[in-house]
Amino acid sequence: MLPNSGAQPTSESENTSFSCRAASSLAPLRTGDTKTILIVEGNPVLRKLLQKTLQRGGFSVLAAISAQEAILTEVSFPGQIHLLLTEVMMPDIMGPDLANIMRERRPDMRVMLLSHYPDGRILLLNYGWYFIKKVFLPAVLLSRVNEVLYGEVRDQGTDVFDTRK
Repeated sequence: MLPNSGAQPTSESENTSFSCRAASSLAPLRTGDTKTILIVEGNPVLRKLLQKTLQRGGFSVLAAISAQEAILTEVSFPGQIHLLLTEVMMPDIMGPDLANIMRERRPDMRVMLLSHYPDGRILLLNYGWYFIKKVFLPAVLLSRVNEVLYGEVRDQGTDVFDTRK
């Protein structure tokens, strides 16, 4: 059985020992348009931190614990999902495979992969996707997300592998 899909955390009982005070003091970097981000992260502490940071940064956030839940959320969500922010390694499917499935239905959705491994960015070669290495400060995450959402579009096949992007 899957946890509930939607914009709420997957479980109200997810007790976390971290504080989101750093995320709560962040002001939105953009105003006027609210972008929707779908987070796929299996670690409940990190998922909650990502969700709170992005919400405090002015984004609408959908959160999923697994690829299966993410697909159900994506299919049932009537609005535009601007960014898929997903782990590279998940138990049920690889993040790049999940991104390919979702991009079939939402070709304009941008993709940013998360990984503990810095070599994860090689997966982006010729996909036009973005990468952020776990662990990061909330301000770095918001800056990177804004860069992805408001920067140049990187297209599959025309993207030049540049680790500075």
